[in-house]
Formats: sequence, structure tokens, C-alpha cells
Amino acid sequence: MKKAIQITGWTALIVFFAMTALPCRAADSAVLRNGFSIRHERRQVIGAITRLFVDGDNSSFVDIPTSEIDHFEAVPDQPVTPLNTQSSQKPVQRAQPVQRPIDLNEVIRSASGTYRLDPDLVNSVIRAESGFNVRAVSPKGAQGLMQLMPGTASQLGVRNTFDPQANVEGGTRYLRELLERYNFDLIKALAAYNAGPHRVEQYGGVPPYYETKAYVARIVRDFNRKKLAAQSATQSSAQKKSGTKSTGTHVPSNKARKSSPQTEAKAAPRPAPESN
Repeated sequence: MKKAIQITGWTALIVFFAMTALPCRAADSAVLRNGFSIRHERRQVIGAITRLFVDGDNSSFVDIPTSEIDHFEAVPDQPVTPLNTQSSQKPVQRAQPVQRPIDLNEVIRSASGTYRLDPDLVNSVIRAESGFNVRAVSPKGAQGLMQLMPGTASQLGVRNTFDPQANVEGGTRYLRELLERYNFDLIKALAAYNAGPHRVEQYGGVPPYYETKAYVARIVRDFNRKKLAAQSATQSSAQKKSGTKSTGTHVPSNKARKSSPQTEAKAAPRPAPESN
């Protein structure tokens, strides 16, 4: 599955650098150009990306191309509607709820929970596949956030590949099935997601394609960065209490990653292999 080409808007980058250089207050929302929103505690601009920290201890974050962010807004508090205890009163006229952008973090958490995968891994795959562009289409026809080929999407039950929730659920399910197929060898599963299972089996591992090798390395690197950040935040908190230090580990890019306790459930039947 090829990543769709992303065009960086330098004007937007300059504007949002000024907007995001300072920490944001808690429970802000980054509204993306593709209609998503990402709720976060604070943000930081790093080069051409904006890092959105989705929790208070910096252990989890999402990197978004700054040019893909439309604006930021405060997340409104949920109003409390008083109960109408007097039946003789006229029915209370309630305003129609305002349609809010889809929260990408919630979509990823939901799909990851269903198929027992690490949401950071799914997030890294989406970033490599489409750069969070819900309308992304590759030259070979792969579509949406997780770049599903039409045939694969059909076998996964995804009727609309540009529906972000359906696309992420389908792509997460497919990734889970590939992990099971290769005994939770993350490197082979990612290679198969990009080049197709038949190529992985043909070459007995990652096929000798520059694009596939770069794709796997990019996802592993991004995933490791998230895990190391989470580990660093945990260690920092522990050190404040005990004053001890510990060393961190990460996923080697040249070794298979075994499953964590999340990857225990069996996946649904696998669709026929298809590359993009």
C-alpha cells in the first residue's frame, strides 16, 4: 500500500508555528482539514509537524503535518440538562446537537481495542500510509486513512473506504490478521501490508523493494519513538519517588516484534491477499 503524496503548505506552516509555539490549555482540539479533530492536552511544533500530546504526562502523542491542521478550538464542557419534574409544563425544547468533527484518537482506540492491537502501532501505520488524509488515493488505487485496496476493503466488509471509522476498523483488522498469519512477526506483517502477503512468502521475508524496506523502517521508528516517550515519562515519574534510574528498550528494526498481552484474541477469517 503506497502512501499518498502529501503537499506541505508553507504559508499554513508559518501561521500555525506562531499559533502552536506556546503550550495550549487542557482539553483543546486540533481540527484537521480532512474533518477530523484530535483532542489533546498540549502541543509542540517540531519542524514541519505539530506534536499533539493526548495525555497529561507526555506518554502518548500524535504527530500531524502542520499544514493539515485547519485550526484549534477549546473543547466545550458538556451542559447538564435539568430534569423536567412537572408533567403539566410544556415539553422543554432542546437545541439540536452541533455536529463535531470526528475524534481520530477515539476511532483508533476503538478499533485497536476491538482487535487487541497497540493504538500507537495503528497510529504509526496511518501516518505512514496516508499522513492522516482521509481522502488519500495511491497511484494503484489504495484508498483512505489506512490505504485499503478496493478488493481487500470489500472482503473486510468496508463499503466506503473514505469513511474514516470504517477504514480504520478494516485496516486494523487486516493488520491483526497479518500479525497472526506471521506468528506476530511485526516486520513481516508490515511488509505484507505494504507489498502483499504473496511477496513476503515469495522472498521468505521483507521483499527486496526499497519502498517496502523504507515503509517498514519508518513505521518501526515512529512506533519506537512513541514507546520510548511513554517509557521515559513513566521512568521520570518513578524516579521522582525513588530516585533510581533504569534503561529503556525498543523494537529493533531488523528483528521481529512478538505480541504483547493485547494480541491474544483470534482475528476473523483472513481476506485473500492483495497488494497496493
